[in-house]
Amino acid sequence: MNSNVENLPPHVLRLVYKEVSALAADPPEGIKIYPSEEDITELHTAIEGPEGTPFAGGIFRMRLVLGKDFPAVPPKGYFLTKIFHPNVGHKGEICVNVLKRDWKAELGLRHVLLTIKCLLIHPNPESALNEEAGRLLLEDYAEYESRARLLTEIHAMGGPGGTSGAPQDPNDGPQPKKHAGDPTKRAGPSAAAVPAALGNGASGASTTTSNSSNSSSTNNVAGKKKADKKRALRRL
Repeated sequence: MNSNVENLPPHVLRLVYKEVSALAADPPEGIKIYPSEEDITELHTAIEGPEGTPFAGGIFRMRLVLGKDFPAVPPKGYFLTKIFHPNVGHKGEICVNVLKRDWKAELGLRHVLLTIKCLLIHPNPESALNEEAGRLLLEDYAEYESRARLLTEIHAMGGPGGTSGAPQDPNDGPQPKKHAGDPTKRAGPSAAAVPAALGNGASGASTTTSNSSNSSSTNNVAGKKKADKKRALRRL
């Protein structure tokens, strides 16, 4: 969705910046704020699933988009984390009265975020965007709870079988492959091979020393025989 920064009057941008800064410094309980320095008209958040609901333990990423007529017109809300909820459409769009007929410019973004969190506690099947979830909520709550819990575990939780709904750390996930010249990746003798090589070297040195000793002994014997032969000739 395109930015509306250029479409909003300067005084509205100042008000939005002030409110977003206040939200980031003092967010509502269970909600984290991730303001964008590049686009103040799009606010990313992460909402903790309330206890006592099928969403407990999950982290649900969401964004609010401020249109060119804000604050005369309410912002639009979207869940970025998949969720099984009557008031959340298949594309993440959120249906709640505060984002429609009950909107007032003086309500502010904090009120919107708190209302959406409350929607996780008290779904409204009468204005369902997800008709199946709305029907199950009314007719078979156990099945609704089971389905909602399953999606929470799959999409909104970290650990085995799930991916955290919180914005990912840039260091998470697959990392770029190291260059072939990386000294840590260069081939070399293994730890086991080094002692073996040293052992072979020591053995080789020992063999060489032994051979030299034998050769020296042989030379001494030959020299002694020559000397004895010379003395015998002199006697003749």
